[in-house]
Amino acid sequence: MKPQLEDPVEWRLRTRTMRLPESDDLPLLMGIVNVTPDSFSDGGRHDYIEAAVTHGRSLIEAGADILDIGGESTRPFSEPVDSEEEWRRVGEVVRILSHDSDCPISIDTSKACVARNAISNGAEIINDVTGLEGDPAMIKIAVETGAGICAMHMQGTPKTMQLKPEYGNVVEEIYSYLEARRSGLVAAGVCPRSICLDPGIGFGKTHDHNIKLMQKASRFLDLGSPILVGHSRKGFLGKLVKRILNRDVSIHERDIATAASACSLADQGIHILRVHDVATVRLVLTAYTSSKKKVSQL
Repeated sequence: MKPQLEDPVEWRLRTRTMRLPESDDLPLLMGIVNVTPDSFSDGGRHDYIEAAVTHGRSLIEAGADILDIGGESTRPFSEPVDSEEEWRRVGEVVRILSHDSDCPISIDTSKACVARNAISNGAEIINDVTGLEGDPAMIKIAVETGAGICAMHMQGTPKTMQLKPEYGNVVEEIYSYLEARRSGLVAAGVCPRSICLDPGIGFGKTHDHNIKLMQKASRFLDLGSPILVGHSRKGFLGKLVKRILNRDVSIHERDIATAASACSLADQGIHILRVHDVATVRLVLTAYTSSKKKVSQL
C-alpha cells in the first residue's frame, strides 16, 4: 500500500525540522562543499580541510540553508574511492562546520559507514545519489539515526551513467522510480516525512532529458515529498550558453545560467535547490521574485 502523504510543509531531519517554502517564498538553497582533490588544490591535508571549512562558512554567510559536504566525485566517468579515504577527506570538515553554526549539514555519500560517522559528528541529512540502493546497510543507518534522507534517481553509476542513457518517457519513468523508492524506504522503516526526492539532473540523462526534467520539474511535486533539484553547473547548461555565445563557457557563466534557470524552478514550486554559488543564486531569485510581486501590484 502506498503511504498517504499530505502536501509537505516540513522536512524532518535528525534533530529538527525544516520549514519548506510555500507560494512566493524562495526555494531553500543547499550549498555544495566538495572536499575532493580536484576541488581544493592546496596540497596538504590541513590546507584542504581549512579551505573546505572556509568555503562552507562563506556559503552560510551568503545565505545557504543547508550545507552538503561530499568527499567523492560523482561526475561522469569518475572513479570511486574507498570509505576510509572518503571519510579522511570529509570527517573534520563535517565536525567543524556542524558545530560552527545552526546550518544543517548534509553528508553526500552512498557509503553507510561514512554516513554513520558523519551523523555521529553532527550531520542531519544523508544525501545518497544511489537512492540508498548502493550500500545494503544504508537504510538501517537511516532508520536508526532518524536522519533526513535525500534519495536521488540515477541510471547506472557515475562511471557508466553517460555512456548511453535511454528512456521512453524520462519524466514519467523517473516519477515512477521515485514513487516506488519512497514506498520501499517507508516499508523498511524510514519515516515518510524524513524523505526528500531528487530526479537526478545529469545522472544518466542526455542533454534533452535534462531539459525536459527542468521544464517538467513540477510534476515531481505530485509525489507529496520535498523535492530537491541539483542543476548547478551541469553540462547541459554549458551547452545552452555555448550555443548563445558560440564559444567555451566559464564556470562563472555557468553560475549565471544556474541562477537564471533557478527562477523557473522557483516558479514551479521546487522546494530545495542544490547549488555551488549560493550568493549569485540567492541574489537573482530575490530580484526576480521581488520584481514579480511589484508587477502584480501594478
